[in-house]
Amino acid sequence: MQNADIQRNRYQGGARAVIGKVSLYFGAVRIWESLFALPFAYIAMVLASDAVNGRGWPGWHAFIWITVAMFGARTLGMAANRLVHAKEDAANPRTVNRHLPSGLLKSWEVAVMAALGLLILFYAAAQLNGLALFLSPFAAAYVVFYSYAKYFTWLCNFFLGWALAIAPTAAWIGVTGQLSFEPLLISFAVAMWAGGFDIIYACTDYQFDREFGTRSVPSRIGIAEALWLARLMHLCAAAALLGLGVLLGLAWPYYIGWAIAVVLLIYENRQVHPEDLSKVDVVFFRVNGYISVQLLAFTILALVV
Repeated sequence: MQNADIQRNRYQGGARAVIGKVSLYFGAVRIWESLFALPFAYIAMVLASDAVNGRGWPGWHAFIWITVAMFGARTLGMAANRLVHAKEDAANPRTVNRHLPSGLLKSWEVAVMAALGLLILFYAAAQLNGLALFLSPFAAAYVVFYSYAKYFTWLCNFFLGWALAIAPTAAWIGVTGQLSFEPLLISFAVAMWAGGFDIIYACTDYQFDREFGTRSVPSRIGIAEALWLARLMHLCAAAALLGLGVLLGLAWPYYIGWAIAVVLLIYENRQVHPEDLSKVDVVFFRVNGYISVQLLAFTILALVV
């Protein structure tokens, strides 16, 4: 009886320890940054449903499993990113307090998170349709692969953009079971938008990347030139989103959301300068969340109208 009590106490203690670390696990994969790509996945989801069924709501089944698949892919990609970049995170003053360098989490814990994310992605894709399941290993491989890009090419910021750009096309496939041109246009917009803001964010590591030997657009062409490239990419994103509205014949509320997104992109780019990068965090975490969420809201309103 005493041994049973000891085992039970150990089990309960272990369970409490895991539960107590939930916030650390979510923090390690920066779950709140899902506001960047998830709204665009939902935009593709409602547009796909409208194209196929004549209504924007695809049903709870598709909504739930697309959300779960996004969560799995996000967890896999960010956990892999933390493992791959552990060495430079420990050397970079900006990232030295992250969960692995600071010892808040162990490498095996983050590896388990990556494995769970992979399993969740595969299972959710299987609940959607055969094409989603068939393509899910390719998506998984890419969201892990992009973390290695900064070791061999300065185009790594573009790789990040396309990692997030998988979301809209994957959501479209999740609803329709097939691939068409429209989600590729959304994905291009996301790739340009996300790649552009990753270039802006990479400017804060300009000196570290040059000294440590990791690659990025700013470390290759300079901060001023990188910021101009980000502006050009955001212009391409705005043009693609406008083209999407015209192509699908979306109602007027969509263009209000598009105009707000353009204003926010202009604001975002005007807040950062080669001599002053102090507002990069505000731009990266706050403004980009506003862009995607409000665009989703106005897209849904356009379908309702």
